[in-house]
Amino acid sequence: MKLFITGIGTDVGKTIASSIIVESLQADYWKPVQAGDLDNSDSHKIQSYISNSSTVIHENSYKLTTPASPHLAAKLDQIIIDIQLIVEPKTANHLVIEGAGGLLVPLNNSDYIIDLIKDDYKVIVVSRHYLGSINHTLLTLEALRSRNIPVAGIVFSGDEYPSSEEIILSKSNAKFIGRIENEPYFDQNVIQYYADKFREPLQSL
Repeated sequence: MKLFITGIGTDVGKTIASSIIVESLQADYWKPVQAGDLDNSDSHKIQSYISNSSTVIHENSYKLTTPASPHLAAKLDQIIIDIQLIVEPKTANHLVIEGAGGLLVPLNNSDYIIDLIKDDYKVIVVSRHYLGSINHTLLTLEALRSRNIPVAGIVFSGDEYPSSEEIILSKSNAKFIGRIENEPYFDQNVIQYYADKFREPLQSL
């Protein structure tokens, strides 16, 4: 199984959700494009959060120095991202692929993050409540469905807002995979707690 983790925007909890899913399935992890924070990248964070011995953290296809949209970060590094050079790592294990920002974050003048999603990927959308998040969540789901990309389900991150979550699930008919509370901190024990909670819905995808 190959699961692509996207969010409705930046800083909605994709990396924490990815950590939980990786730990739950003891899956491999790959972030194709890392922009900025190279000494404490999302790959580093995943490695620090998981506790199983099966997961392999695969190398980024692009490591960009500036924490910005990949197209801009690449320009500042004086390169152009070539989507043909973003090659999925070979593994016999489950693979969790983490996007950057939202689906329509540009990689270059013609390609977006959504263009990294292959035919055999299932997409998990991470949604976090804020004013406008219903719209952003439904637009994200609509963008996927307009390209006939399978939506595996939704993970809600942060404080619970039942009215928002209920309307999102009702309007989208998407599967609810789980909720990640606004924890005071995340470490291996907290990630393992959520990994156990998420395992059954993830295995049924």
